[in-house]
Amino acid sequence: MIGYLKGNLVFAEDNVVILSVNDVGYEIACSAAAFREIVNNRGGEVFVYTAVKEDGISLYGFISPEEKKIFLKLISVSGVGPKMGITVLSAMSVDDLTVKIATGDVKGLSAVKGLGKKTAERIVLELRDKIGAVSAEEAPVDTGTAAEEADDAILALMSLGFSRSESVQAVRKAKAAGAESLQQVISLALKSMR
Repeated sequence: MIGYLKGNLVFAEDNVVILSVNDVGYEIACSAAAFREIVNNRGGEVFVYTAVKEDGISLYGFISPEEKKIFLKLISVSGVGPKMGITVLSAMSVDDLTVKIATGDVKGLSAVKGLGKKTAERIVLELRDKIGAVSAEEAPVDTGTAAEEADDAILALMSLGFSRSESVQAVRKAKAAGAESLQQVISLALKSMR
């Protein structure tokens, strides 16, 4: 079984790359993150899952061992094959996927092209315990750009010596109090922590 490859990019199209490793070209269907990395660097490394079927061998590439692990968990669910697993990981990051599974966000999962509601429900049902339910303090404070600012505020507070749970709670309170900018959020959060 092939578990890892590192080489130069020969061809790239539709999340599929051909990597030249010691003058042998390996065709690999990649997650969006791995595809971007390889294309941008004209080559690189991928952690590989080798799928062996009657009609051939297919390689699936991932940017990190963590991404490969979540893929393996996905394809362990009945009705989710390697192609659907790679499609899911190309539609969202590992963090987004784990939060959606842990919080039971079937609607968010079924937004992936080709992933129906029943399969999304099965993914949540079968993987929720394996991934671990997200506690209230680990769930995202916000979404989009606001989420990035909230994360920055949490990291800033943690760098000042506060625990993650204290920081998350303080940022939530600051947001609820109407703080919008990063400075306002940190300022209000610090006041509430004193």
